[in-house]
Amino acid sequence: MFIDSFIGYLKAERNYSAHTLRAYGIDLRAFEEYLSAMNEPLSLLEVDTDVVRMWIASLMDDGAAVASVNRKLSSLRTFYSYLRSEGQVDMNPVLELQGPKRNKHLPTFVREEDMDSLLDGDAFGDGYAACCNRTIVLCFYETGIRLSELVELNVQDVDIAGGTLKVFGKRSRERIVPLTIELKEVLSSYLEERLSVASAGEKALFVNIKGTRVSRSSVYRLVKKSLAKVSTVKKKSPHVLRHTFATAMLNNEAELGAVKELLGHKRLATTEVYTHLTFEELKKFYKKAHPRAGNN
Repeated sequence: MFIDSFIGYLKAERNYSAHTLRAYGIDLRAFEEYLSAMNEPLSLLEVDTDVVRMWIASLMDDGAAVASVNRKLSSLRTFYSYLRSEGQVDMNPVLELQGPKRNKHLPTFVREEDMDSLLDGDAFGDGYAACCNRTIVLCFYETGIRLSELVELNVQDVDIAGGTLKVFGKRSRERIVPLTIELKEVLSSYLEERLSVASAGEKALFVNIKGTRVSRSSVYRLVKKSLAKVSTVKKKSPHVLRHTFATAMLNNEAELGAVKELLGHKRLATTEVYTHLTFEELKKFYKKAHPRAGNN
């Protein structure tokens, strides 16, 4: 009951996406199952900090990833904050609790020459599906938008004449992303091809051969298959293309603040990870090129 009312609150009052709401629901119901399976079962309203700590320990023992555990903690923290505001609990048992620290990994990205090989070659083939697929990959690479943002794009969000793309990010925050000359031309061609499969009333920008909005899973598979043709990076996903966009921008002297706005990051610190990444690339080039670099 409390979980359902909380999810309803996030949907109505906070305007959370369906994907985020689903994640919250999964996390909270998993915690509720844990409570009911205890030797002395507890309700959600009887939880204290020690119980949450035990849950974290059990998750780690089961091999859960640090990022997954921290996400579940964040879900609980928000949930109990809601319950406290509703007068259901006196304190938030998760408020001061710190999750496990994650190892800092530099974002995975695809080299510029590999992206050129993919987009300038014949990897996509011919026909509507090929045109749509190439446009999607190019859109990821030249705008840095998220998978959820791309899937939710509508035709009205594209302004070819003005050279802009309207993107709705997390918490429905809107931002305007400029289109490159290449992307304007490719989108114009794609929109013409789109007429052959989409009905006049279809709002979605990217549609499959049946004329309906592409799904997150189908776009994920497309990107994974496409990147596998040109890159040996272990992870191949739309988010890797987002990292690739940011890295390419900074490697070509874009200002960090500008990249932050293009990516839709709320804090500059989130974007700063890419400066570390480009520095790591510089070190690699230095060690390869300088005759005495091996001594450093």
